[in-house]
Amino acid sequence: MTMHFDPIERAPLDPAFVAALKQRFGDALQMSDAMRLHHGSSEAHFAPMLPDAVVFARSTEEVVDLVKLCTAAKVPIVAFGAGTSIEGNTLAVHGGISVDLSEMTQIVTVNAEDFDCTVQAGVRREQLNEHIRDLGLFFPIDPGANATIGGMAATRASGTNAVRYGTMREAVLSLRVVTPDGREIRTSRRARKSAAGYDLTRLFVGSEGTLGIITEVTLRLHGIPEAISSAVCSFDTLNGAVDTVVQAIQIGVPLARVEILDDMQMKAVNAWSKLDYPELTTLFFEFHGSPRYVDEQAETVRELAAANGGGDFRWSNLPEERSKLWKARHEAYYAAVNLRPGAVGWATDVCVPISRLAECIGETKADLQASSVPATILGHVGDGNFHVVFSIDPESEAELAEVSAINARMVERALAMDGTCTGEHGIGIGKQDWLVAELGDAVDLMRTLKRALDPHNLFNPGKIFAF
Repeated sequence: MTMHFDPIERAPLDPAFVAALKQRFGDALQMSDAMRLHHGSSEAHFAPMLPDAVVFARSTEEVVDLVKLCTAAKVPIVAFGAGTSIEGNTLAVHGGISVDLSEMTQIVTVNAEDFDCTVQAGVRREQLNEHIRDLGLFFPIDPGANATIGGMAATRASGTNAVRYGTMREAVLSLRVVTPDGREIRTSRRARKSAAGYDLTRLFVGSEGTLGIITEVTLRLHGIPEAISSAVCSFDTLNGAVDTVVQAIQIGVPLARVEILDDMQMKAVNAWSKLDYPELTTLFFEFHGSPRYVDEQAETVRELAAANGGGDFRWSNLPEERSKLWKARHEAYYAAVNLRPGAVGWATDVCVPISRLAECIGETKADLQASSVPATILGHVGDGNFHVVFSIDPESEAELAEVSAINARMVERALAMDGTCTGEHGIGIGKQDWLVAELGDAVDLMRTLKRALDPHNLFNPGKIFAF
């Protein structure tokens, strides 16, 4: 596969350092090629960049010990959860140690009366929801992949429920973090608000493991709604679908979920998930509340959709039918990639103010229709965030150049609309230049923070910006 980011040349690990790792971690230290490849590969188009070794940590104390060993030996360390990130966020650009937190799966405490819980970083979101369901609670942040909570915090993930429940920025109350100097800190207490010093929680949320390794997360929870209803509606035009969402939000309809899938994405979903929806731009809705309130919300949106060229609503109140619907949505990335055999996915995203959303998506769609590379549009239109998934031949330099140019126009368009180069994927190694274009001198302040906390550039080096 063609490289899109060159790994840094480095010397092999010192045998004395490896011996120290082996003495402390035993069989939790893995150095096989297969294990290194797994931790040095990406879900997207980036070529593998392998760590020199993998350590499976099972406690904060083990992470502290590993960090102290790595710091003393000046060896880079990259935190790894489920490996579902899109922008190469966990690739070992400088080699070093990949610390796998996926075995830190303890749900430490659930405070049902306070609507919060504390979990270790390796807990998966589906695991958490299964654990708290019988308490009448749920954790709403849903990026699609069954990601780890620690990884979701590190990348400031969001997903299909963000329009109503927010992102990980709003969901995280407190963090336990191991810093580059080997200290274990807690960023805040469980109180719902605090004016006590700097907001360290928000500093680490979205930092992609460059400032510290998150080992525990305290989260806000929500009550399971009394009634949940889903609907699917296809539209004659892409603008009609986007206008329906914008108008619903502007008049105050509290949509729980609203996802857009364009005609190409619906074609891919039908083939991948064995469904029979019209191959037109389509909205997936979900409404939460009391039965009466849900009916009122749905009727209002149905009327808006009809006025904007929408077809019939296909309703579903049964849990198994709703699960099938959202499973198809969550598999949309794989459906898009498999539009052509042997392809690799290049996924990108932007986010704009919702008043500019129809314009941004419309101009992006025109770019895709003129492209030789199959691509789909899907996204969380309720908060102005949408994705494009290209199905590329990784050996074709012409395709890579074409997609890179389309991606550049898409990001430039979003920035011109006072949007952002990434709504939820993060910067990783894929959007570093665009971060500078978006925030300018603010990136220098980020570098200052990075150098203050990690002066030797050992925590996930090569990500977000050049050191």
